[in-house]
Amino acid sequence: MSHVLTPLASSVVDPRVGDRGPALLALEDGTIFEGVAFGAPVASGGDLVVNTSQTGYQEVCTDPSYAGQIVVMTYPLIGNYGRIGADDQSVRPWLRGLIVANATAAVLDDARQLARLLRDHDIPAIAGIDTRALARHLRANGCLRGAILEPGRLDRRAASGAARAVPRWEDQDFVGQVSRAAVRDIGDPGEDGPRIAIVDFGLKENIVRSLRQRGARIRILPHTATPIEVLAPDVDGVVLSPGPGDPARLAGPVALARAIVADGRPLLGICLGHQIVGRAAGAETRRLRFGHHGANHPVRDIETGLVQVTAQNHEVQVVADSLPTDSGFFVSQVNLNDGSVEGLRHRVLPIETVQYHPEGAPGPLDALAVFDRFVSAAAVRAGR
Repeated sequence: MSHVLTPLASSVVDPRVGDRGPALLALEDGTIFEGVAFGAPVASGGDLVVNTSQTGYQEVCTDPSYAGQIVVMTYPLIGNYGRIGADDQSVRPWLRGLIVANATAAVLDDARQLARLLRDHDIPAIAGIDTRALARHLRANGCLRGAILEPGRLDRRAASGAARAVPRWEDQDFVGQVSRAAVRDIGDPGEDGPRIAIVDFGLKENIVRSLRQRGARIRILPHTATPIEVLAPDVDGVVLSPGPGDPARLAGPVALARAIVADGRPLLGICLGHQIVGRAAGAETRRLRFGHHGANHPVRDIETGLVQVTAQNHEVQVVADSLPTDSGFFVSQVNLNDGSVEGLRHRVLPIETVQYHPEGAPGPLDALAVFDRFVSAAAVRAGR
């Protein structure tokens, strides 16, 4: 099957962005889409995921959780408000490729364009794709691997072979690629807020900002940190960050989470951190047929009945029925679209996990109270 497009480059790539010529996107099932390249002139491959956000393309591209994935943006205009460096969520983009309908530009400054960010880090991108047709195809067939060929290389057989040769997402260690290697403390010596240790599995900057705005001092540790390092005497609470990949591969972080739970200090797990805590509690995790990626997922708190719209980016869920009844944990929040687990809480200890992104980068910001609860618990432990 083939979706054929022969677009004029100027109609799908703004001349201020500049196109790199025709290019192919191939899926492992043999489907091929034709488009126009505008990112780095290189080939790449990864799992295709669909993001429905209308804004936040900069945050999506710099979110470490997209490591190993080609992101398909369904909103038709991507790039139309430029880029502000301070809004990047990490030091570089981690996705394997970007697929859009139209690559637009609202700024003349090349350095502020999304295309420049991608080109500087060897990330390919294609415009002129019917992204909604592609999204429907993935919705019908489940997650598929895909490959982007170099501009001008239009061999369809080679493209399909490249897609089938992409390594399986489950078989790769992405956390080791995106986690920082050294400890970093944030906060002036004179500050007296609670000290929060964040274990970096693919940390987003807005999580640090959200905690700092609530008066917390921060210590960021690599994913290889030991319980002794994470649970240092001056640490009042721990965050297990979001990140890419399958938690079933992360025996070390699961053992770390088990030690933190046994210690009893305030603990917040976000996205991958939530899944790690779930496995530490004895639950199973399972890959979704197609992941949750976007800024419009409704989540209901089971205890309060409150429904919030959340930003999400994950491939794996904690399986509710597998959570041991004697673990001390219970399912606290559920996704109203498919009923999947969106949060866990401990019945006694100050521990909460959320599958979504309360830091909202991109938004919405409905769930910022997650940070209020956690920092308040850490301040109580600190005696402040």
